[in-house]
Amino acid sequence: LQVEESAVSLWNWTVTKHMGAVISDEQRAKLRFVACRLICLCEGSDPPEGTIRRQILMSMKTGKGWIDIGKAGLADGFLENAMSSIEKLYAKLRKGSEGEADIEAHRADVEKSLFKVLSYQAESAVAQGDFQKAVMCVQRCKDMLMKLPKETCYLSILCYNFGVETYEWKRYEQSSFWLSQSYDIGKMDMKYSIGKEMQAKVLRLLATTYFEWDCSLYLDKALKAISLANKENLHPAGFFLKVKILLKSGASDEDINSALAEFTHLEMSLDFCLNTAKLLLEHGRESVGFDFLKSVPERFESSPDLGKITLLHIEFLLQNKRELLAKQKIEEVIIGHYTGKQLLPEALNQLHIILWDRAAKHYEEKSYSEALHWYNYSVSFYTPGQIDQNLAKLQRNMASCYLHLKQVDKAKEAVKQAERCDPNSIFTKFSVYKIAVLENDTDKAMEAVIEMGKLAEKPSEHEDKLRVDKNTGSNLLSLAAQIALENDQQIVAIKALEYLSEQLQDCRQLFTSLKCLVRLMLSKVMAENSEKRDGDINSILTYLNLAHKKLAESFTEEKFTGDMRILEAHWFRKVAWNLAVQFKDSPEKMRDFFVLSFKLSQFCPSDKAVLIAQKTCLLMAAAVDLEMGRQQETPSEQTELFSQALQHLQTCKEIWKVLKLTGDFAKDPTDTLLLLYEFEARSKLNDPTLHNLMESVWEQPQIEIKTLEIIASLAMESPARYPVLCKKALKSALNLHRKQAVIDAVKFSKCLHSLINISLPTGLTDLDTCVLQEVWDYFEDALSVISSTDAYPEMEILWLMTRAWNTGIFQYTVGKYKEAEQWCGLGMRFLNHLGSLKKTYE
Repeated sequence: LQVEESAVSLWNWTVTKHMGAVISDEQRAKLRFVACRLICLCEGSDPPEGTIRRQILMSMKTGKGWIDIGKAGLADGFLENAMSSIEKLYAKLRKGSEGEADIEAHRADVEKSLFKVLSYQAESAVAQGDFQKAVMCVQRCKDMLMKLPKETCYLSILCYNFGVETYEWKRYEQSSFWLSQSYDIGKMDMKYSIGKEMQAKVLRLLATTYFEWDCSLYLDKALKAISLANKENLHPAGFFLKVKILLKSGASDEDINSALAEFTHLEMSLDFCLNTAKLLLEHGRESVGFDFLKSVPERFESSPDLGKITLLHIEFLLQNKRELLAKQKIEEVIIGHYTGKQLLPEALNQLHIILWDRAAKHYEEKSYSEALHWYNYSVSFYTPGQIDQNLAKLQRNMASCYLHLKQVDKAKEAVKQAERCDPNSIFTKFSVYKIAVLENDTDKAMEAVIEMGKLAEKPSEHEDKLRVDKNTGSNLLSLAAQIALENDQQIVAIKALEYLSEQLQDCRQLFTSLKCLVRLMLSKVMAENSEKRDGDINSILTYLNLAHKKLAESFTEEKFTGDMRILEAHWFRKVAWNLAVQFKDSPEKMRDFFVLSFKLSQFCPSDKAVLIAQKTCLLMAAAVDLEMGRQQETPSEQTELFSQALQHLQTCKEIWKVLKLTGDFAKDPTDTLLLLYEFEARSKLNDPTLHNLMESVWEQPQIEIKTLEIIASLAMESPARYPVLCKKALKSALNLHRKQAVIDAVKFSKCLHSLINISLPTGLTDLDTCVLQEVWDYFEDALSVISSTDAYPEMEILWLMTRAWNTGIFQYTVGKYKEAEQWCGLGMRFLNHLGSLKKTYE
């Protein structure tokens, strides 16, 4: 009992809240579902009459609720429950009846609910596409109408709704059935009929269904249905449909005129009459169509919209290639415009569109004089001095025609008028530009293209109303560049392409534009002397940087494929490479191009060729940075250049590691170059990691003498000063010289010279004994080599002799007589090996 009370309370609460729009239709259906289920659970073996009636009501409404929210499948169970409860109620009422009159009364009572349930079941079946079940349910309802005549209207409209639904689903056979049923049911009881207007509406849709289903097969049925509809209730829609069916059937002009005559007294709007005329003319019934069109003005003499009739007349004259008659009509309108018979603004705008379309057609056919004729018709409707953006466009179009006809003065006048009406339009600037280019006025052309570029960047809020393409600016700049190139105005073309490159969003178009720019600028650079080149070379760098930026951004563009990206990257990296090589006289530019070539190559697959190119680019960039750093006097700028070189080298080392895995590079000098460049950069940056770098170098078994000698030189090259590293490198080099099968005396002498210089600085007297001993050994090495070859340079022998003698003298001055004697004696030993200079020094 408590569950039943809760279920009823929930039901009543749902009704209240739904009426107050607190809950949605779907929420109401769900709450009804719960309440109804609970009531069914509480049903006993012999429920009282009131309980059964409540179950019928709740089941019906729950089922209908599911149907109304588009979930007909959930309704069936509740509607079956309602049907079962109706049978129980009828049985219960019969049991308590006392006579035949009582039974009839109970039957009538029950049949109302039964009718409703059957109609809901029909709705559910249609929604689920079960045509046969729906037909059966409606037939049972139809059979009950004799006893329930008031339901005639409801059932007729229900069938009409089924007809509308199935028509929309293009189930024409089912739709025709339901609409026929609706019409037939509507005739069953005139007292409770849906009315003539609704019957006509049903028949019009039935005629439309037959017409769209298969006009050739069901033409007679469609005509019969629409004729019946028009008898029931004359309506413009019925008239229009009948004409449409007759046209489709290929009826004679006489039959169509008869149909038109039937409706002469019918109230119809001007637009409806125009649509009828248009229908006739579109079906090739010119005679009937134009006659009907001529009769329309009489019906609407006082209408301000009469211009629409004229427009339609002109349109169909043009469509039927009766251009001369159309021109006569237009000239009549122009005369009317200045004699108090102006068209309404909307109609006048439509006429302008017709005139412009016809002019554009002639323009495309290259009939420029004829196009001007039609544009002049349009101009006729503007008053002198009028300012209008559409007039500006009209004048620009006329200017284009004049240019094609080589009438430049007239074109200039038209553009002047366009400037007066719309000076800030990119289209107007383009017209100015075209004339300037054709007249070879470079300054004016350049000025116009700059203004176009600015307008393309920030489109004006009041830009041409007819402008619909968001890429208009880009398209016009592209066309401007093309016109300039066709007229050999390279500088103007470059400026147009520069603005274009800033505007383009499409990657393929952008890269095409940049390629064109690079080629044009290169040809310009090649023709210039070196003093004027800098600005243009910087421009090329800008173009290549933009290409790099756009390649990076292109990953988000679906239409720009990976293969396209690779092709473009290869083109631009090779250009950058070639330019780097070409501008070797300008180190900074050369470096920038090499760096760009490397960056661009990162969008290419890392095959061997690309890796070699990347390695070379970075090595060259580092070499240039080092060279520029050597020549730079400002410490901060030196530091920046050496740091930059180091970055290039670090990246290069990573690439070199990968590259060495692809083949044999035994004779490749890259390892040596990387070592030398890195040593120079780190030493001049006073990098604390320099000694760690050199530890790995001393351990290398294959290091060359030349490399060690360069390291020694770099270690003492300002701003670096690493005497210990210099000395170590020279000692290693000297050891390698000694190990040669045949000692190169000249190279040996130079290495020894440097080692003695670093070990025995000139002018120092207070030297450590160990240092003196070490240097003594170097002199002994020299004597050993000198004794074994005649190739030792005489000047080097003289230098050794002098250094040994002077060292002895220095020792003597500090009172070290024994050491002085030894060193002077060492110097004398070199004297015997002098050639032509021996006598001079003896």
